[in-house]
Amino acid sequence: MKNEKAILLLDMESFYASIEHAENLQYAGKPLVVSGDPNRRSGVILAACPLAKEKGIQNAERLYEAQQKCSDIVVVKPRMQKYVDVSLRISKLLGEYTDLVEPYSIDEQFMDVTGSQRLFGAPQEIASEIQERIKEEMNLRARVGIGENKVLAKLACDLFAKKNKSGIYTLTEDMMELEIWPRPISDLFGVGKRMAIHFKSMGIRTIGHLAQTEGSRIKEKFGLHGQVLWMSANGIDYSPVTRAAHAGRKGFGNGMTLPRDYTTKEDLHVVLLELCEEVCSRARHAGKMGATVSLGLNGASHVEKRSFHRQLTLPTETNITMEVFNGVNQLLEQHWDGFPVRRVSVGMTNLQSDQNWQMSLLDDNQNRDRLSQIGYVMDHIRDKYGKVAIQRASSLKQASQLVDRSKKIGGHYK
Repeated sequence: MKNEKAILLLDMESFYASIEHAENLQYAGKPLVVSGDPNRRSGVILAACPLAKEKGIQNAERLYEAQQKCSDIVVVKPRMQKYVDVSLRISKLLGEYTDLVEPYSIDEQFMDVTGSQRLFGAPQEIASEIQERIKEEMNLRARVGIGENKVLAKLACDLFAKKNKSGIYTLTEDMMELEIWPRPISDLFGVGKRMAIHFKSMGIRTIGHLAQTEGSRIKEKFGLHGQVLWMSANGIDYSPVTRAAHAGRKGFGNGMTLPRDYTTKEDLHVVLLELCEEVCSRARHAGKMGATVSLGLNGASHVEKRSFHRQLTLPTETNITMEVFNGVNQLLEQHWDGFPVRRVSVGMTNLQSDQNWQMSLLDDNQNRDRLSQIGYVMDHIRDKYGKVAIQRASSLKQASQLVDRSKKIGGHYK
């Protein structure tokens, strides 16, 4: 007899905070939060343990607000490399049950166990065994949603498994009308505050209202994103769980929030060159070049928010840092009017293999080849000795963020 399709979504409870609790016995029984900058009361809560949440503390709120709710909370600095390592360890464990494991985020992973049931039992048994192993081996708690597709598994996890005692819940398509449709539209993942307002203006206040609205009407008004939300409200999802879910990269991008307002081209040039270096290094590691570069600047003022995002097609594909920087600088000259900048981003798209190196009659091809080789050599040195082992002279200026960024993963300290 053929097994029914079975997808699991594994979600780690208060992932960052739980790791800190598990590895620091002195924090046992104490409310704990992980904050982006514990030394600044304006820092943001990245993760709060269940004990802290019982005090009313929530993720993404300001540290000083959390301390007003609970004066004795333990505040720890994030260790992103540690969290990444634990996430990979969990992935490896899940891989013992199926080769179809797809990371959804650092603390969530999909599994397709349809073909694993003969060896490991029913989906609920697999989920329970995985829970027990993670608790025993890592002292962390996992919640598991089970469904016939990713959407059902995600809804099962978010709306039920995270709240029940066992931490496991199975949701089938025929349960949608009774269990899911009466819930407010904001309970549907992918519906943020702004989208919820748009839906409510159309009379769509519950997930059921969205599910019963004509799909073509939703797609016409909100495009592809609206269509996906309508399908989710109906429990429909055709996307498979696949290890190659993040393959087929279309571009590379890096951005950073600056420590202060940058108001001069000289300061912006320093950080933009550093971002171009990062983007080009990632492209070289992937064996890619790009034909289009982009620049995004966001202003600092909360009163008059200023920003722009523009792109430029280069004369030829490249992963040479200075060629990309020259394109980015051209965008800066054309579109920045001098407003104070607090966030910058650089991107590269329209990729092709770096084996397809284009010679141009207008360029000094020998010099381009030399610059290209220098880039790969610099990558090798940094891979072996660290990101700051070799750097450009401009990174010695006060505006540089290179050293600080080398200590971080995803914008937070390792």
